Amino acid sequence: MSHHTATVPGATWVARWAGALLCVAVAAIHVVDQGGITTTRDPYYIGVAYHVLEIAAVVAAVLLLIGLVRLGWLLAAAVAVGPLLGYILSRGPGLPHYSDDVGNWTEPLGLVSLAVEGALLLLSVPLFVRSLRRRTH
Repeated sequence: MSHHTATVPGATWVARWAGALLCVAVAAIHVVDQGGITTTRDPYYIGVAYHVLEIAAVVAAVLLLIGLVRLGWLLAAAVAVGPLLGYILSRGPGLPHYSDDVGNWTEPLGLVSLAVEGALLLLSVPLFVRSLRRRTH
């Protein structure tokens, strides 16, 4: 069976659209947080990570919408997990040369980001696993 889902019921189409929208929301939240598309946060590696995340989120959304679901759901899960880990590390122990957010657990945009990433993770992981099972049958 290919990665395409031409014969999959409509519920999967709704899930793919939901996943794509959540991916785009993750990208948008991080564009807002960094101050715009052309801005790179300090330290530089954090700014680069933001840009990589935003690009990966848009690519995941496109993959889901064009029907490359296995790769799309895998990338969507990574788009969810990456910033979740970044949030925990940046607010907990801090990151190298970046301690501005240590202890800042209730930042409103950060909480919105956690909610969106959590929803994306809860959606993408089971659907990625399901896509693997379809291949083996």
